[in-house]
Amino acid sequence: TVLIPALLHWKIDLSDPTFLAFVVALHLGTAFALVVFYWALWRGVVAAFFRSIVRGRFEGTADERTAWLLVAGTIPAGLLGVFFEREVRGLFASPIPVSLFLAANGLVMFAGEALRRRRHETLHESYRKLESISYLDAIKVGVAQAFALLPGISRSGTSIVAGLSIGLTESDAARFSFLLATPVILAAGLLEIPQLFAPATRGILGEAVVGGILSALTAYLSVAFLTKYFQTNDLRPFGWYCLCAGMLCFALFRWGIV
Repeated sequence: TVLIPALLHWKIDLSDPTFLAFVVALHLGTAFALVVFYWALWRGVVAAFFRSIVRGRFEGTADERTAWLLVAGTIPAGLLGVFFEREVRGLFASPIPVSLFLAANGLVMFAGEALRRRRHETLHESYRKLESISYLDAIKVGVAQAFALLPGISRSGTSIVAGLSIGLTESDAARFSFLLATPVILAAGLLEIPQLFAPATRGILGEAVVGGILSALTAYLSVAFLTKYFQTNDLRPFGWYCLCAGMLCFALFRWGIV
């Protein structure tokens, strides 16, 4: 959303408030795909969440535990998004910092994978189940997810790396990351989507709807692939992509080649 328009010289004002609203519309398509893909799991988690509120106590079921872990993990991104919204908008204005963030994102993936291999292949520590992690662990993953407020930083990448750092397998870390994305994206939508219905911005509503639909289709196929991929593979290919693409874009923009 930042680098491609800059590379192709599209006349888009990335600092315009409606641009961030358009980006959120794309993410809402992603959230819809995640709800559909994990529908059976979400149905149990949401039901367990409301049952625990009505009872006023926990029963300790896996669905209930997962529900409150998601609540804990959502808090950091929600707070930081509200308090630093203006600063985040400003970062969308230039492709150079985005390129550097993208490259840094690749380094984060390498670091997370190296930590996982050291803990579980060298030191032979056992993996943890998602339901066994603490609420503090969930908050740590939520803080990592909040770094994706910086354009160029992968939300799923940072949260998966955080999941690896607390002892989850790639598969469980990815599942928690994808589940954790949904409430954050929906909350961002509540804040930003009303701007698309303002008189001055109704002209992009059609593009936002089409973009959201395409985003949903792409996200569903991506998650279906990644949930199988992470059963036997790791983050390093994505790290190389982010590092190389980020440094290439930085060089192109820094020295005015494009």
